[in-house]
Order: sequence, then C-alpha cells, then structure tokens
Amino acid sequence: MKNNSQFQQNRATILLVEDNPNIMDVNRETLLLEGYRVLEAETISEGRTLFEKEAPDLIILDILLPDGNGLQLCEELRGDSNVPILFVTALGHDKDIIAGLQAGGDDYLPKPYDIDVLVTRVKALLRRASNVPDTITKGSILLKIPSSEVFINGEAIRLPQNEFSLLRIFMQNEDKIFTEEYLYEKVWGQPMTGDNQALTVVISRLRKKIAPALYDIEKVRGKGYVFLKG
Repeated sequence: MKNNSQFQQNRATILLVEDNPNIMDVNRETLLLEGYRVLEAETISEGRTLFEKEAPDLIILDILLPDGNGLQLCEELRGDSNVPILFVTALGHDKDIIAGLQAGGDDYLPKPYDIDVLVTRVKALLRRASNVPDTITKGSILLKIPSSEVFINGEAIRLPQNEFSLLRIFMQNEDKIFTEEYLYEKVWGQPMTGDNQALTVVISRLRKKIAPALYDIEKVRGKGYVFLKG
C-alpha cells in the first residue's frame, strides 16, 4: 500500500483504488500535477483502510480487484458516506454502467479513456460535492460559513479561524472519527510532523466553547477525534 505524502493546501484528497500499476502511475502523476493529494490502494482492503484513516474527498474505484468487487466496496461506503465515487473500469457495457450507478457510484468511466476526460470528471464531481449550504446547524450550534460566524444558544461567540475550521469539519461529519494527521493537514495546510500539541490545544479550547450546546469532541484512543452529542 502506498501513501503519497505530497500535499497542496486547500486541495482535495483523492483515493485511487486500482490494481493495474501502469494505470495507477498515469492517474497518480496526472492528479498530482493538477495539485491534488493522492492516496493509493491496490486492493479493496487497502482502500477501505485508507478511506477510514484519511477521509478522502473523492474515490476513483476499479471494479475488478484482487480481493473482491469494487461494487461491493461502493455499497459498503454508501452506508455512512456521501463521498463522490468515480468508477474507472474495463467493464464498459450498459449493464455494467447501470450496476455501478445503482451501487451508489456518482459517475462511470470505461477503460480505455482519455486522461483529460478523467480530470474533467474529477473536477466536476468535486465541484458538485463542494456546493455546501451557507449554514450548518447541530442542536443549538449554528455556523454561518461565508462570514465564519458561530452562534451557540443564540449568542455569537468568537472563534479563531483554526477553531472554526475544526468545528466545521466535525459538524459536517458527526459521529465520524478523524485522525490527528487528517485534522492537522486540513486546518493548518501542511502535514503533521510528529508534534500534535497545536492540535491538542485548539481542540481543548474548542471543547470548552461548545460545551453549553451539549456537544463534545472526544478522543478515541489510537484512532483520533469524534464529534458527539453530549
């Protein structure tokens, strides 16, 4: 299993699940040149592990994989995630495309394909997925995204940008566990280099501020942090 460490601030993370090394190489290098962060998995098992650890923004998924069928992985992920999934596979008949879409895929690209078409599909899916509402509400917490305002029990509270970014991630993904590495990269725009003190301090401050709303950010030993109703 490979995990490319190149990171571009404010760019999406894409998980490639593909067992053909030539296709993997071309897709990876093309997406890196476009500025995306790229994760690589050659099997369903590796793909599932990276998905749970890294919470990618989009998945490019083959169907015929060494340890199973990509359709089954798609159906599994759809149980608790709306992450965009683009099937890229040699199975190109109409019945295959229908099966992919019925399994929960957002798009379907038969092999062989033009690499520019792949990039265009990726951009379109990410653009569609980024159309989030201007406000997010959880209980008595209200986030106004364009103005970075936060209200708890109807009262405005001031949050530094890093706290606001963390709270937005958590409120958009209640009950989902995020690794420290993922949160750090999303908020500070660079990989965590082993010292998680900055993240720990910010989360501690944020926990105190959201306590009146009866929500909490709990640490799950060995896994990361999760946003929960108290």
